Amino acid sequence: MRFLPISRRSLLVELDDLEQTLALFDAMRADPVPGISDIIPAARTLMIRTEVGTFADAALAGAILARQPAPGTLPDARSGETVELPVTYDGEDLPEVAKLMGLTEAEVIEAHQGATWQVAFCGFAPGFAYMSGDDPRFDLPRRSSPRTRIPAGSVALAGRFCGVYPQETPGGWQLLGRTEVPMWDLGRDPPALLQPGMRCRFVARGAKVHPVAATTAPRPAAAEGLRILATAFPIIFQDEGRPGQTGQGVSGSGAMDIGALRRANRAVGNPSNAAALEITLGPVRLRTDCPMVLALTGAAQASIGGQPVPTGAGFALDAGDEVLIAPSGSGMRSYLALRGGFDVSPVLGSAATDTLAFIGPEALKAGDVIAPAGRPVIAAGEPEAQPDLPGPGDLVELPVTLGPRADWFTPETIRHFLTQEWLVTPKSSRVGIRLEGENPVTREDTRELPSEGTETGAIQIPHSGQPVLFLADHPLTGGYPVIATLRPEALDLAGQIPPGARIRFAAEAPFEPIEPARPA
Repeated sequence: MRFLPISRRSLLVELDDLEQTLALFDAMRADPVPGISDIIPAARTLMIRTEVGTFADAALAGAILARQPAPGTLPDARSGETVELPVTYDGEDLPEVAKLMGLTEAEVIEAHQGATWQVAFCGFAPGFAYMSGDDPRFDLPRRSSPRTRIPAGSVALAGRFCGVYPQETPGGWQLLGRTEVPMWDLGRDPPALLQPGMRCRFVARGAKVHPVAATTAPRPAAAEGLRILATAFPIIFQDEGRPGQTGQGVSGSGAMDIGALRRANRAVGNPSNAAALEITLGPVRLRTDCPMVLALTGAAQASIGGQPVPTGAGFALDAGDEVLIAPSGSGMRSYLALRGGFDVSPVLGSAATDTLAFIGPEALKAGDVIAPAGRPVIAAGEPEAQPDLPGPGDLVELPVTLGPRADWFTPETIRHFLTQEWLVTPKSSRVGIRLEGENPVTREDTRELPSEGTETGAIQIPHSGQPVLFLADHPLTGGYPVIATLRPEALDLAGQIPPGARIRFAAEAPFEPIEPARPA
């Protein structure tokens, strides 16, 4: 067992195989370690997150080690529930799978139906279940070249796992067939059809078409409120996110700049975690149908009738007033809060819109009207200092913790990663910042990394060698090594770095696995 650093409040526990991983997961659920807020199981790892005030350090590693089951301990008997999935076996990779297994296509189908598949964990996308089988012949490599589009319902294989893609997405698994049964539907409770521990049996027959899975919450029709007259980019609702949904493969999402969100809410007397509008760049024109009080924080500047509004301060509007939110030369995102809040329906306990998983309220566009919620408020706060934000061409230094997979790279490669300036490309989004450097990060070891949990701020190195810095809407698990992870205090700044800026990463200490403390 190894303990690998991620950040001050998260670490990765690495084990030998899936059975050991699930056995330790079961042991920690039976005898919880105080201070742990979340455990994300994967193929050979557990990603551990801690509560505020508990550090992911040697003491925590020692407490986890003390719960390690005896060698040879099998995972607990999982759920006895079995889900039957009808499959049409017409996948594009069926001939290649047959070749890799040394079987005919008919024999592959027979073996796939005959195997016992059990959900080990969920990740990658909401409702995506990693199912392990008892037939060792299904230990198959990913495709050498991932597809840019895999249709929803695709039944696929990779490593020891079988999975069903819940939505259209890129992916590198071998496609075996397809099912019409939706894996993710917010009309169900829980929305994910396959839960950890469930068994799944595949049968070769067509299935009736089920309703398309619901993913976003419809907004209540509003006769009056805040009216969007024009916007350069879709506007989305954001709050502090939806923790506690990792068992269904759902990551936290939430505002890209949590500090700016909280400042906007405090300025109008809302709870600091109330839902606000996240505005990307601009310009945006709004009109009020009724009196209201707003506050804008972050990158942009608001004006009424050509007169600028003090940044971060609450400002009152009468019915018919128009607000212009103009983009500034620095930063990326702004947060508009309404005193009393917006009338928006939460999805899985949060009003955050996850742009990768398609969970949350629908994005807003020109012509939409958002009704006030009129929730209880307190006294409006004084305007707070706004941090300076980077612009295109600026160099931003971001502090990182090396790990959890820094040892997959040579010391020379890590020095190169830390000293090079990385350009922020226009392909960046809420999912992550795509970086580009003259000298890509390479590694001699080209083995595949089994899927494992990824933290917000993880810097993943794909085959191209050009890093991707994961942000709020990143996938819960990933299959490329993470060379370093942004320190949590730098996440708000990262969410404001625009294309054209450059990033240099700074590490306080070299990479070292965490040596667990022994009990006294």
